[in-house]
Amino acid sequence: MGTTTAADGTSIEFDDHASTTATGATAPATPVILVHGITESAASWEPLIDRLATNRRVVALDLRGHGRSGTADRYDLEAMAGDVVAVSTALGLVRPHLVGHSLGGAVVSAAGAAFAVSSVVNVDQSLQLGEFKEQLTSVEGQLRDPAAFPFVIQALFEQMAGEKIAPAEMARVNLARRPDQEVVLGVWDLILSMPAEEIAAVVDGALAGYSGLDVPYLALFGIDPGTGYADWISSHIAGAVTEVWADHGHYPHLVDPDRFVDRLDAFWA
Repeated sequence: MGTTTAADGTSIEFDDHASTTATGATAPATPVILVHGITESAASWEPLIDRLATNRRVVALDLRGHGRSGTADRYDLEAMAGDVVAVSTALGLVRPHLVGHSLGGAVVSAAGAAFAVSSVVNVDQSLQLGEFKEQLTSVEGQLRDPAAFPFVIQALFEQMAGEKIAPAEMARVNLARRPDQEVVLGVWDLILSMPAEEIAAVVDGALAGYSGLDVPYLALFGIDPGTGYADWISSHIAGAVTEVWADHGHYPHLVDPDRFVDRLDAFWA
């Protein structure tokens, strides 16, 4: 466990897992940074960490306002991408792989354009946010109501989870949640407050940094992002690969962690 400080002074906590097979005889595999979804924490990656740490260094962080990390004045993508950069810099990591789920998928997508990385894997986070805006707008009043907020959050994730994730695994993730209303509304402020076309422009701006870069990018979904998404993301990130694991819900990496790690190894290879 470690702590570093983001550019704006926010305390960011992380867990640093050394490779369990490192001998020093050969060059170590490229490290990987894992970034969780909204209301979750580094703990959400537990089933993946042991599997990944068999041959590489694995770092799992808590984004600002999540897990053990401090709260902040800003929860926008730029600030949270800065949390990833801060951890990587503090540990002296060189061109790490980035893997993010849900909110973390958006964060690593922004971070991959902000500093040198070996690859980016976005797990079940569409960056076309129009449909998600409609979903949030329909429950905005309840999200802003302190009494209703926890029930709305629970319902949203139950709706997205799908039927394949084991009940015990879903219970583990839910137990570790930190559903802080101020943090959630801060993260979703852009979606709730901006028209859809302005949100799209912000996303375009965040992805503009990939222009001219050779960064392998995998968008892996358990919920189909819709016709045309693969073409859309590849128009923003050259060579981006989109893959759908049908009916795996919002947590494909937890539904089948062995398959997920095998897919990462194949992608990184």
